[in-house]
Amino acid sequence: MRFVFLLAALFLASLNLRPAISSVSPLLGTIRDSLGMSGSAASLLTSLPVLCMGLFAPAAVKLSSRWGIERTVAYSLLLIGAATAARYAASTEWLLLATALLAGVGIAVTGPLLSGFIKRHFANPSAIVGVYSMSLVIGAALGAWLAVPLQTAFDSWQASTASWAVLAFLALFFWWRPAKSPLPAGEAANTRSKSGIGSDAKSHGRALLRSKRAWLLTAFFGIMAIMFYSMTAWLAPIVEEMGFDRQTAASVLTLFTLIQIPVSLLIPLLIGRYGRKAVWLVACSALELIGLLLLLAHASPWLIAILLGIGAGGLFPIALMLPIDESGSAEEASALSAMTQSGGYTIASLGPLFVGVVHDVADSYVPAIAGLAALVVVMMIIQLSIGRKSAARPLTAKRAI
Repeated sequence: MRFVFLLAALFLASLNLRPAISSVSPLLGTIRDSLGMSGSAASLLTSLPVLCMGLFAPAAVKLSSRWGIERTVAYSLLLIGAATAARYAASTEWLLLATALLAGVGIAVTGPLLSGFIKRHFANPSAIVGVYSMSLVIGAALGAWLAVPLQTAFDSWQASTASWAVLAFLALFFWWRPAKSPLPAGEAANTRSKSGIGSDAKSHGRALLRSKRAWLLTAFFGIMAIMFYSMTAWLAPIVEEMGFDRQTAASVLTLFTLIQIPVSLLIPLLIGRYGRKAVWLVACSALELIGLLLLLAHASPWLIAILLGIGAGGLFPIALMLPIDESGSAEEASALSAMTQSGGYTIASLGPLFVGVVHDVADSYVPAIAGLAALVVVMMIIQLSIGRKSAARPLTAKRAI
């Protein structure tokens, strides 16, 4: 029973980490017309939360050391819910951007701590990562799929974007109990001592900053996230520019996210059974590259969405697995996840902004898509470096430095 309760808490928390972002993309045209936003300003609705996810991820470790993982996640879910609900009153560009900022802070703190939560509470973390990543994708898919229907039902894009606050408040019911009874301080200290990394969060950070492998993982996470958020923000507008109507474009984006649900659950299971992470990494990246090249050739948007979705759906759970697999405790997993997500999301925040700015300058998506394809090639080279040699010990252990 405890396992089911904790799994439900993880699922619902993960479900809240994407709708605040993905629910905006299908409505970008409407929002721009309503508030008079430029393409560059509109791109900030995606880039700003992702940038926050990078800048504020390190705070997750400090906050959890003070309040505990469970209580910190509960507070963060409350922030996500409040920021999302505030969109109902978003009548100006700056107010809408403020909600994106606050939601991004809540998402930034929650993400790394869920890795530590998995490491602490589940005996088979790799399998649970599949549930974690699948829930993230489901949240993104629901946000993209229901954005336009909710706008039609409520006759308001503000109500459509604000409605996702319900998920955060639902998750709080499940996190209230873990938040009231987190892991005892003595047990947490014992866990840290067994890992050999001590209790000083700053020493963890210094160790990771001197680890080449940690930087490789961060670079991979960053480029992977650039692809995901660039497509989440701009795939629908790109399809519209290809001559399709807004509902079709939204459906293509929904397919892109929906296809990731089974893939994100299946890939960790396959890796757990067969290993060879590098093969899966490069294969998924190759599918993304093919999808981008077909996008340049104006091929079927449905085929493009499937290829990009399979690639993104496979890469994301592996990116979440790596810090967990290469750490010795919940604290290590949170610290390494905080580094990869901090650097990675900071890099990724430039992706949607890059696409928006290039489109404003060139009046075409072609140069931006070509740039994304080049980045995928770079990511494949990094993946080969990651897979060439597995980490033999926790990255934050002193002798690994």
